[in-house]
Amino acid sequence: MTQVNSEIIRAENIVMKFGALTALRGVSLDLKRGEILGILGDNGAGKSTLMKIITGFQAPTEGQLFIDGQAVQLRSVDHARSLGIECVYQDLALANGLSIFHNMFLNREIVYPGPFRLLNNRAMRRRTQELLDEIGVHVPSVDLPVERLSGGQRQAIAVARAVNSNARVLLLDEPLAAMGAREAGLIIDLILRLKAKGSLSIIMIMHNYAQTLEIADRIMLMQRGAVTYENHAAATSVPELMEIVRREYRSMRNPASA
Repeated sequence: MTQVNSEIIRAENIVMKFGALTALRGVSLDLKRGEILGILGDNGAGKSTLMKIITGFQAPTEGQLFIDGQAVQLRSVDHARSLGIECVYQDLALANGLSIFHNMFLNREIVYPGPFRLLNNRAMRRRTQELLDEIGVHVPSVDLPVERLSGGQRQAIAVARAVNSNARVLLLDEPLAAMGAREAGLIIDLILRLKAKGSLSIIMIMHNYAQTLEIADRIMLMQRGAVTYENHAAATSVPELMEIVRREYRSMRNPASA
């Protein structure tokens, strides 16, 4: 059954409550194999809460998550990772003082057989270089400490580390935040190369409408914990999205006119 199902993830009517606050109000989404889904919205829209549920960090108050067509209840981040779901957060979780290759295998080190767990640095260097070459990320040396890399290079290393863990679903939290055009272009090219391989599905949490429409296959707009717009990126424009947001703001200022 899973062989004919093009969906890798589906969420149905996800509700998340924190006491009297409702962060998600019946959110549904689906992610197809090899697809890029862009989730747009301002701060407080519920994007990060939804991401935490998909990565197993939080359990929803209501609703159901399906992976490969099978209903699942994610018990933890490690449980989600065992199913091929990885996330790259804005802080990247890189150890700046360690080398690129040590970061690539952080907490998953390759060790020599035996009782002493000695690090096999040669194997980690080789595998890191192979992976970076495979996905088109160029660095002077995998021995360089991460702190000497640019913002775009650090983001690329964090993405490469997630790919190295055999991820099938990759969630990117604002992957282009605070980047100039050149750095953003490096990450956009990397995301599109990963998509072209066909084995990875990607969800991007974004603020920038134009960049998202350039990269994503489909987009969702979230406002106040609900999905207010969903369509193919090619059938959507920035002015259309801006008008939806303005309409929502107007209704919040003057509910009687909504």
